[in-house]
Amino acid sequence: MHFSDLPERLAEVRGRIAHAAQRGGHGQEAAMTIIAVTKTHGPEAVRAAVRAGIRDIGENKVQEALRKQDELESAGGLDGVRWHLIGHLQTNKAKSLRRFALFHALDRDGLLRAVDAVGTRTSDSSGASAADVADAPMIAKPIDALVQVNVLGEESKGGYAPDALPALADRLHEARGITVRGVMTMAPFEAEEAELRAVFIGARAARDVLRAAGHPAVELSMGMSGDYEVAVEEGATMVRIGTVLFGERS
Repeated sequence: MHFSDLPERLAEVRGRIAHAAQRGGHGQEAAMTIIAVTKTHGPEAVRAAVRAGIRDIGENKVQEALRKQDELESAGGLDGVRWHLIGHLQTNKAKSLRRFALFHALDRDGLLRAVDAVGTRTSDSSGASAADVADAPMIAKPIDALVQVNVLGEESKGGYAPDALPALADRLHEARGITVRGVMTMAPFEAEEAELRAVFIGARAARDVLRAAGHPAVELSMGMSGDYEVAVEEGATMVRIGTVLFGERS
């Protein structure tokens, strides 16, 4: 699959985002980031996205993402690509976050501790290949992350409850290995517009709690192929788009 119509699809998405930002009035249009979600598609989807002008690539599963990164690197790499891990992460795979520009799913205390350890760890070991950054010699460098917020308390989703954010904001100041860049949320599939807005408004409020506590939390990662326009109207700075750009997944 060559995704020959991707530039046209992307142009339409950009247009819809621009109009939604104007309607919402939150002033984030200049800072909007489209994250092309390539899960279940091969490395050719990443190449197509880059050719179309997208540099932010999102993956849900860490192992799938690492395979694509390695395959693309072995073929010459793609300069300037920013990889986003947007899905659930097991604590024992936290070291893989060295391979990503931003982690969107900091959703529980156990993972917080694991990510903090990765961001503060140093190693004097040598000999690792450049291709395997996760196991390469490391210097202490905080991991950029978004706090996942579960606004409606859905049992099927991870994330912190909004009323947990003030105490969490204090604990995150102690996590020297994490830089909190904002909040991520997901609305229920096939939700009515009023429910979508409630989720996105709740996430925006959660982001504001983190900012008020002194974190550099400017990002709001919310909105996918089915609801990104409403998310932008409610202040999203990042939207995670897959099906609208690449078609149905296999």
